[in-house]
Amino acid sequence: MLEGAKSIGAGAATIALAGAAVGIGNVFSSLIHSVARNPSLAKQLFGYAILGFALTEAIALFALMMAFLILFVFRSKVSFSLIKKGSKNRQRTRLFR
Repeated sequence: MLEGAKSIGAGAATIALAGAAVGIGNVFSSLIHSVARNPSLAKQLFGYAILGFALTEAIALFALMMAFLILFVFRSKVSFSLIKKGSKNRQRTRLFR
């Protein structure tokens, strides 16, 4: 049950990746339109476009990081109950992984 919920949560977190892709498309679409309207500002507008790209990509990386955290870091209570049943050495090695 918990593994299914983790998969659904990770899938929901990756929806932000699609939003970031749309955002990056909008940034460069606006750059093309702006340069077409005023070619003399191309150099300045390109710098702004790269800044917008970097900020949008950062959001995508945060969403991907959250998806991986949901899948691989958050553990269930079942794994902690298995640790308590093992020997003391096994318990120490599993707690510090």
